[in-house]
Amino acid sequence: MTRNLLVIALLVVQVFCALFFVFDILSSVLGLPIGPINWHAREIIEIGAALGLILGIVVGFVVLRQSVAETARMKTRLKAAQSAFSDLLEESFTAWHLTPAERDVALFAIKGMTTAEIAALRNTSEGTVKAQTNAIYRKAGVHGRSQLLGLFIDNLMADDLQEREPESDQVSSSA
Repeated sequence: MTRNLLVIALLVVQVFCALFFVFDILSSVLGLPIGPINWHAREIIEIGAALGLILGIVVGFVVLRQSVAETARMKTRLKAAQSAFSDLLEESFTAWHLTPAERDVALFAIKGMTTAEIAALRNTSEGTVKAQTNAIYRKAGVHGRSQLLGLFIDNLMADDLQEREPESDQVSSSA
């Protein structure tokens, strides 16, 4: 939140600085009458405006660098989550003794595809896909697609909670 406020404040300063320079140039080019300003004051205003623009460049660079680093961290975490989910799928499919065709159908079902879409992708009839999904549900011990997906979500959340528990134990034991 503080970083956002800093960026907004800096943007406002930059807008005023840029407007000062644009107004100064336009008043010279168009010959607009402007009241006399002490040259010392004018120099201070110009130096302040230039410093405001330079500060904007520096802070903009820092914020951009932080955003790029945060994006890289998020991509790494996403890859780790994808890998964990893929490993969980493979372990479950192996434990349930799914055939290669059932594995494909289960994966498509988990992705949210309809029976018709799965049948079209696999070049089979909808009846075959329905029979395969029923076999998958029976082997997994669930009654439908939502429960199948729920198994994986529960397992992933349980893993996340298990990873967090040792940290909370360490914090409480060191306190």
